[in-house]
Amino acid sequence: MTGTGYKAPPRVRPEIQQAVFALVKQVGRGEVASYGMIASLLPGVTARMVGHAMRHAGTDGTVPWHRIIGSSGMVSSHEGASRQQTLLTDEGVTFSKSGRVLWRLHRWPGPMPDWLAESDMDPIDVSEIMARWP
Repeated sequence: MTGTGYKAPPRVRPEIQQAVFALVKQVGRGEVASYGMIASLLPGVTARMVGHAMRHAGTDGTVPWHRIIGSSGMVSSHEGASRQQTLLTDEGVTFSKSGRVLWRLHRWPGPMPDWLAESDMDPIDVSEIMARWP
């Protein structure tokens, strides 16, 4: 922690980063998920770690980093925020006048069955986790 109150994000091990990327790839065009939603499906992963991974996702389009937003429904303020909002708008994501994504219209419905099978997570546990999402 520095004197500004900023706490640097934790280092994300490569295998965690790859797990985050695999899950983020499940979020389709016109859908959004929060950092916390992604983290909630990956044991031991925090929303801050997901954010750190997204900063290293690259811009080649293989990982749709722009579809991951803050739990408030707003694009987090960062260097690429304007580009992120443009990419989302281009995909049909709508925002309220206050700049929040309309969750009821664009919330990611959750991972595909193939991801669930590979994750070894109990589908009932996943349903309970998803019930707490915005």
